[in-house]
Amino acid sequence: MNFASYNIQYGFGLDGRYDLARIARSLEGADVIALQEVTRGFSRNGFADMAADVAAFFPDYFWVYGPACDMHVEAADGRPQPPPGTRFQFGNMVLSRWPVVSTRTLLLPRSRTIGKINLQRGATEAVIAVPGGAIRLYCVHLDHVSADERIRQLQFLNAHINAFVQEGGSLTGGGEFDLPEPPLPEDYIIMGDFNMEPESPEYCALAGAGGGYYGRIARIGTPVDAFAALQAYRPESYSWMDPEDHGKRMHLDYCFVSCGLVSRLKSARIDTRSEGSDHFPVWVEIGD
Repeated sequence: MNFASYNIQYGFGLDGRYDLARIARSLEGADVIALQEVTRGFSRNGFADMAADVAAFFPDYFWVYGPACDMHVEAADGRPQPPPGTRFQFGNMVLSRWPVVSTRTLLLPRSRTIGKINLQRGATEAVIAVPGGAIRLYCVHLDHVSADERIRQLQFLNAHINAFVQEGGSLTGGGEFDLPEPPLPEDYIIMGDFNMEPESPEYCALAGAGGGYYGRIARIGTPVDAFAALQAYRPESYSWMDPEDHGKRMHLDYCFVSCGLVSRLKSARIDTRSEGSDHFPVWVEIGD
């Protein structure tokens, strides 16, 4: 199974051009896709319904959209007017070859900023009926403003991930409404734009601190960095490039997995040839 994560920056590439077709081409061959910065009703891309437009490129896939930010839109004077009833939505999207049997969007903690935009961020949980049994995918987009905020968000997220079986996901007791009880898989994958660098304080808040005699120890309840487990990092690894200064590069996008999936990891790579965004697609292959 090939999993891909891509922050698609409202559809705008390194050249400033809006082009969903090239984004879709760069994701060909992925079985499960996690997208961030997917919008509806955004003036910068002509109020496009990106969720529906992206889904049209993958007609045989199941998909869900989890907008964390949702607000009424009124264009300023002199600017293009949106259709009546337009709402600005900003969130994550998951596409899958296999049914997404349940989903919910976890709203991550945030604090009010002054002057610097700070949108509500979310982690979209998708329980997917992959061959051999269901699995959980979390499509994540963390705060870009401060490390402290990202640490709080990761602590919140990991607590909910570990409590999933006890909480029951998006629905329990469905028999009352003649609904099937969705599966409650223990194994999970977390993919997305974390806005953090490897071994940063927020990285260690999620993956555990390294160093010392034993290094980083795998623990139940602590996600494992797939790239680190596969020794796929390179000194020059990056997943984001400044559109104004291509020499400015950072590694901001990740795939973490539960301990039960570590032995099934096959490969991990970043497609730095893609130009559909200021981020680059992160790919991870997981075997049977």
